[in-house]
Amino acid sequence: MAMKGTLRGLGVLWLVVSGSAFATESKCAGNRVERGGSTQYTVRSSGETISIVRMGDTQGRAVKQAQGHAIEVGGDTVATLQDGHIYRGETRWASVNEAQRVYDCPEPIAATLWVLERTGR
Repeated sequence: MAMKGTLRGLGVLWLVVSGSAFATESKCAGNRVERGGSTQYTVRSSGETISIVRMGDTQGRAVKQAQGHAIEVGGDTVATLQDGHIYRGETRWASVNEAQRVYDCPEPIAATLWVLERTGR
């Protein structure tokens, strides 16, 4: 019986410790993306386009298309967002869930932030 209780206790401990590893690093708060309570980006919408802005400069954009979004960095389309996945060309790059684990934001914003990070912006 003692062994069973110990294993159960270790399982609970593992959940408590590992739970923090899955916490988001950044979150959307209104039109801001915050990390540790500090504003990292501003989110602006214009028609069907969402822009991610840092210190007045547009870092990336999610442009609505017939199916999904084109994610632009520096004026070039570097990825697309479609059916819950981020694609680089024809290759699946990541899932939106993956992006939202890092950025607790709506789908196109989280995906754009994820692409910005992966492209070194």
